[in-house]
Amino acid sequence: MTNLFSYGTLQKEQVQIETFGRVLKGEKDILTGYKLEMLEITDPEVLRKSNQKYHPILVFSGNTEDEVEGVLFEVTEEEILQADEYEVDDYQRIETVFKSGKSGFIYVGK
Repeated sequence: MTNLFSYGTLQKEQVQIETFGRVLKGEKDILTGYKLEMLEITDPEVLRKSNQKYHPILVFSGNTEDEVEGVLFEVTEEEILQADEYEVDDYQRIETVFKSGKSGFIYVGK
């Protein structure tokens, strides 16, 4: 198992069920050094699943006072690949460490 940080639509149970076939288990955590901006989504499948035209996207600020709250979910390697499919091309997955000291993956702007 690995950790995947969600700060947006992957926190919605309906999106989890459609993307992973199950509701994910996780706990709240905080990512420091990033800010959220909004990205317009044009992918019809992602729009259908999330029912949102604009999704948040992480942008690195390097400022330790900038914090983004979210949920650190436990996922399998296969589910990480399913999450990659869900996220549109404007996002890229990287690994980082959270305020809790745990490590996991985040999706940031390319």
